[in-house]
Amino acid sequence: MIVDQSDWGHIRADGEDRVRFLQGMCTADVEALAAGDWTRAMILNPKGRVVSVIEIDCRPDHLLLTCQPDLTDKTFEVLDKHAIMDDVTFERVDQPMHRIWDSPQAVWDAAPVFAPPPGPAASADELEIRRVEAGMPRYGQDLSDDNFPFEVPLERYVSYDKGCYLGQEPVSRVHHRGGANKALRGLRVDGPGPVATGATVVHPDRADAGQVTSSVVSPRFGAIALAFVHRSVFEPGTQVSVDGRQARLVALPFAD
Repeated sequence: MIVDQSDWGHIRADGEDRVRFLQGMCTADVEALAAGDWTRAMILNPKGRVVSVIEIDCRPDHLLLTCQPDLTDKTFEVLDKHAIMDDVTFERVDQPMHRIWDSPQAVWDAAPVFAPPPGPAASADELEIRRVEAGMPRYGQDLSDDNFPFEVPLERYVSYDKGCYLGQEPVSRVHHRGGANKALRGLRVDGPGPVATGATVVHPDRADAGQVTSSVVSPRFGAIALAFVHRSVFEPGTQVSVDGRQARLVALPFAD
């Protein structure tokens, strides 16, 4: 499955302080990247909430940052706002880019290829099914500036060992106190057809146990969804209902 991401936002970071600056602006350990490496990261606000999700591609003489198209302006403005006394500059650039998603796990692991797609790209519906199968949250749909990074599977891109960065203190404090009050989980839903986005997840002990954020019908898994679920019921295997249909919470990504 070819994923054309050439329309994504691409921001080039130059200057002697580019690595040090990004190290203090995002959740990933940028200083650990060597030329040719890439990683995802989140940019937080001072309260530890997620304001952008980016990818960082380390080049010998610059860093290339990539984000969803609708996050480009916001990401650029946040970075530029904080680069006051630093030797770092940012420039929006056009860059062909694609990925190969040959499995749900590849949605997480497939590195960006900075070249035009080698063939016809998958449709938006096909990509949405594969994204949900993988449990990859989309900013603005499954994730917003109301969320902490540890509430979604993107927590794997949070370094709890590196030094200070914007929003680090509240994230570290809540993490060490036991983590999130809610988390993004998968739902395997009985019956045909997708459940409604925004539908309430109901548990016998909690009528408002969560809310569906993404919903598709997968050729492999049937009706599946992503949902934020309260910590009291978010263990995999928990039985719930959505839109009057029985469902089971599962870990992400979805698996047989």
